[in-house]
Amino acid sequence: MELTKHGHACVTLERDGRRLVIDPGGLTPEDALAGADAALITHEHVDHFSAQRLAAALAANPALQVWTNASVAAAFDGDPARVHVVGEGDAFTANGFEVRVYGRWHAELHPDIPRVANVGFLVDGAVFHPGDALTVPDAPVRTLLLPVHGPWSRVADLIDWVREVRPERALAVHDGALNQVGVSMVGAFLGPQGPAPTGVPYTRLAPGESHRLT
Repeated sequence: MELTKHGHACVTLERDGRRLVIDPGGLTPEDALAGADAALITHEHVDHFSAQRLAAALAANPALQVWTNASVAAAFDGDPARVHVVGEGDAFTANGFEVRVYGRWHAELHPDIPRVANVGFLVDGAVFHPGDALTVPDAPVRTLLLPVHGPWSRVADLIDWVREVRPERALAVHDGALNQVGVSMVGAFLGPQGPAPTGVPYTRLAPGESHRLT
């Protein structure tokens, strides 16, 4: 399986000519949905979900289907037969990929700010995209997509989360608001030589860069 990062929180997974895209939001290049017959959306925030882009992709590709939570499904006028509402504990097949759903809520930003629904997706028992939450699946994770920066996150929490999930590798996502100084700073903490090591190899892909998962 090949993983490609498309900027910020969006990745695509490709295997045997099949393509799955996760969180093609407003910070994602418009061509991220091209050629994909399945899309997964973790939550409604604009950096993960664009109603306009998703509706256009559904219109352009009759084979495209979407799996997401109820809040996202209600936020745009998608064909109910092609937009599937899922929640924690669900399992389904999306364009040949086996997907399990974990989590219910976005990480807390502040007690005064209402939390939105958020689901994470474990794909083929191998790649876990948590959206904006530090959910711990009840299954082994080979590749953890690590949201390294956001208004809700602390490096200390990320270190503890990686230690608890214990993946084989961590790949950085959710870094679209970081400049190069921030990228280097976060990497220094989360990498294997950090002052509080996680014991997990850490990699940051540049937008458009791919990584073959074994």
